[in-house]
Amino acid sequence: MYITITPQKTGGNYSQSSADFVKYLEKENEGLDQESMEHFFNQYDDEISAEEVVSSIDKNTGKLKKNEPKFYSITVSPSKYELKKLQNNHQDLIKYTRAIMKDYVASFNREINGKPITINDIKYYAKIEQQRRFKGTDKEVKENQPYATKILKLKNEIRNIESGRVEGNVNNLKKDIRKLEEHAPHQQDGKRIVQGMKKAGDQSHIHIIVSRKDASNSISLSPGSKYKASEVKMHGKLVKRGFDRNHFFENAEKSFDRTFAYQRNYVESYVARKDFLKNPKIYFTSLMKLPTNEKALAFKIIGKAGIPMLPKIPVTQVQLALKIFNKLRRGAEVAIKSSSIGI
Repeated sequence: MYITITPQKTGGNYSQSSADFVKYLEKENEGLDQESMEHFFNQYDDEISAEEVVSSIDKNTGKLKKNEPKFYSITVSPSKYELKKLQNNHQDLIKYTRAIMKDYVASFNREINGKPITINDIKYYAKIEQQRRFKGTDKEVKENQPYATKILKLKNEIRNIESGRVEGNVNNLKKDIRKLEEHAPHQQDGKRIVQGMKKAGDQSHIHIIVSRKDASNSISLSPGSKYKASEVKMHGKLVKRGFDRNHFFENAEKSFDRTFAYQRNYVESYVARKDFLKNPKIYFTSLMKLPTNEKALAFKIIGKAGIPMLPKIPVTQVQLALKIFNKLRRGAEVAIKSSSIGI
């Protein structure tokens, strides 16, 4: 599970309204009839229109400054292993969204009228997307780029020949292009992976837009707060503040496992993510101590995510293995990110 929390982009040419972001989330509905469209939903209602989302979020910005985010975006991306556990992809993801938003509010160290924040105290809307496209920053696109550059050069040569500007053998150049297309290291369905290409397989994920202000438009609730839990004196009163991201990520993972009876492997866990970033030795030692079957699955998950596989090393030689592992850490960090909850 990979979860990110991102504030609304502010400043420059970015709009103060949520309209641009909501329009972006509507991209998969383009060209579809009403019955085929994917609608927004919240804790209690389904089939909420984009117009209602924009209106509701934009009106709930009381006393926020121009350079302050008016909303936050939460992206929830289950792994392919987690998605396989779902019985009804669409309904299960809605169910899960409603569960983790309770985890979200429980992670605030805030009170409203002397009581802890509840799900009814926030204003959020969510939408399920089924597709993902390769970006220029993806490993597959970056490693295919040298081939793309050579192919582009050859195509320019062909155009120059066909226009009569230079002489040359077009057929030979086309053969060279076919060879480059075939030898590019990353392929999908027999084609070279390029930026903008749709990713194959189940790519279901969830986008959530949540207002910075509470449902009453009176209290600011920022998941971007640098405080986990503290108190500050405001207008002569002590006011609680803070958001515990660790609490949210840990409980979001537990909610999935509990809801869908998912048996999580160590390398998929939030604990592993933290261990890897903060203490690689603990991460690697824990990995090597897993039961044989779990260890095999762990290395399968790591391998699929793109980490170069380690050679076969006896468990007793953990220190030697750790030296090799540390050399791989830079490349492994991106891959572990894809199978864990983001920090």
